[in-house]
Amino acid sequence: MILQEKQQRNWQPILKQFAAVVGKNSVVQRREELLTYECDGLTSYRQRPAAVVLPKTTEQVAEIVKICHQNQIPWVARGAGTGLSGGALPVEDCVLIVTALMKKILSIDLENQRVVVQPGVINNWVTQAVSGAGFYYAPDPSSQIICSIGGNVAENSGGVHCLKYGVTTNHVMGLKLVLPDGSIVDVGGAVQEMPGYDLTGLFVGSEGTLGIATEITLRILKTAESICVLLADFTTIEESGAAVSDIIGSGIIPAGMEIMDNLSINAVEDVVATGCYPRDAGAILLVEIDGLEVEVATNKQRIAEICKKNGARNITTANDPETRLKLWKGRKAAFAAAGHVSPDYYVQDGVIPRTQLSFVLREIEELSKKYGYKIANVFHAGDGNLHPLILYDNSVPGALEKVEELGGDILKLCVQVGGSLSGEHGIGADKRCYMTDMFNGIDLETMQWVREVFNPQGLANPGKIFPTPRTCGEAARAVQSEKKFEQLEVF
Repeated sequence: MILQEKQQRNWQPILKQFAAVVGKNSVVQRREELLTYECDGLTSYRQRPAAVVLPKTTEQVAEIVKICHQNQIPWVARGAGTGLSGGALPVEDCVLIVTALMKKILSIDLENQRVVVQPGVINNWVTQAVSGAGFYYAPDPSSQIICSIGGNVAENSGGVHCLKYGVTTNHVMGLKLVLPDGSIVDVGGAVQEMPGYDLTGLFVGSEGTLGIATEITLRILKTAESICVLLADFTTIEESGAAVSDIIGSGIIPAGMEIMDNLSINAVEDVVATGCYPRDAGAILLVEIDGLEVEVATNKQRIAEICKKNGARNITTANDPETRLKLWKGRKAAFAAAGHVSPDYYVQDGVIPRTQLSFVLREIEELSKKYGYKIANVFHAGDGNLHPLILYDNSVPGALEKVEELGGDILKLCVQVGGSLSGEHGIGADKRCYMTDMFNGIDLETMQWVREVFNPQGLANPGKIFPTPRTCGEAARAVQSEKKFEQLEVF
């Protein structure tokens, strides 16, 4: 049936239409070139798209989407491809609309603290563009040197500084959108609060199911007068978690608080060799504070005292930019380091109340023993956003299925203690089957109504976020079976 459906669609006239819009060189159709776009950062599953189109302007995006709309072709938007939930995973017989060439910073308005960018602009470029004037862009995912703003908007990405400054939605003021029928609309605006429905907030985090953002107005912040980073090491991870709760309980809101366990510490030191992370520590806690100089000096002392009270062995502080960067370097490289100590890893993104940190970490350790897979814990401790990295070897038959089950148990645990399925990676294709653990049927139906208003034909990123009749495992096996079947085709 899959082969018959492919035979029914004559791609050549459609590809010619795409080429007329963006140029022949911006349409990827050769089989070997399409392999590059088979997956996003969630590399466990792969699906080759029928074609890839790389527009450079809003108008080109709109024309591409109109062609898909007229021919009833499903399409998926993709930025830098660093997502970790399968949000940019192609679906069978789809067009992948890649925004990587839309990389212009369109305007910088320092007086009003805003920047307008295209979706292909890399996260870190925004701060680089305004840092000389004393400004920065707050959301900073670990992949900020390669992830794009468009993807950040789609997934509502966070980062180290989301504890104090919020995630992407708190820094997006307005959007120019191409809707699934190809129409162009503007939502939000040049000021933080706009009258009417918050359509900007609705779109951020919608994972490409409502349309494509082609221009994004971002809020930038003034760099703080003083910044300090503290690194405290503990004998156990539970002690570090208790310190986090006590710091927040004292009324201090750091810019960021991150915890790394012993496994991740040693992985980082093996790869990055910061020399800052003690290899024998059960966990380290990184705390960044910013503000007025007198405020930072006072809070630094209070945080040090709280850490010592909770069993911290040593505390290192850094005020100068170079040393601060060195202390953060290992944390930023944690995911990459895991790839050096294990053939494969599977990362999850659950959120829990801070008060449940110690309990949940103990439960994750028990799940690790139960399933027989090591788990490295690296997470945004301040807002309870966990990133357990399950280490495994995908070449071992059945390993992926077991790891998925383990990851699912961790997500269910997060929901059971009052948390959420995702803090910043999104639901995508990876977590959709767990949505029923967090939402009832009425909740999910209401969300579907919203999607259908924008995307009534279901062509924009189909099969993402919401559960399907098949389980995740069945869906994954279906994708793999389709891929094997496709390998028999002659193009």
